[in-house]
Amino acid sequence: MAGELTHFDDSGASRMVDVSAKPTTVRTATAEAQVVMAAATAARVAQRDVGKGDVVEVARLAGIMAAKRTGEWIPLCHPIPLEGVTIDFRFRGETTLVITAATQTTGKTGVEMEALTAASAAALTVYDMCKSMDRAMEIQAVRLLEKTGGRSGHFLRPADGDSADSA
Repeated sequence: MAGELTHFDDSGASRMVDVSAKPTTVRTATAEAQVVMAAATAARVAQRDVGKGDVVEVARLAGIMAAKRTGEWIPLCHPIPLEGVTIDFRFRGETTLVITAATQTTGKTGVEMEALTAASAAALTVYDMCKSMDRAMEIQAVRLLEKTGGRSGHFLRPADGDSADSA
């Protein structure tokens, strides 16, 4: 049943969902997070001119590492052998860094949580590396954009008119 709370048994106790009877399929997910910052901070990130190092590359590595450990971060989340993780960055306007994380596996359960965790960890890393310049930064719009595979099928978030520029 769609919308069923599968992480609880009939008595309300927490449980890890049994996926043993589910078919193995290719499963993908794409998520994003946005970091809104001062224009001066964004310019330094884009120019890779931050004293702590290349913010984009450190954040990319953090996102990949986090995706691989999602089962340790999120209670009841299955540990998944990921077959691919990519993290991309682009600026929208002068102040918003859009982080897109894509994950893939062939398995019995989806990779949405891995994509969301990757995007979140990358955004947190950007904040950590830039906080000395801009404590007012905000992490916004952490959300699933698309997922494929599995019983629930394809999900695609409707376009919201975002016309981002590459960074």
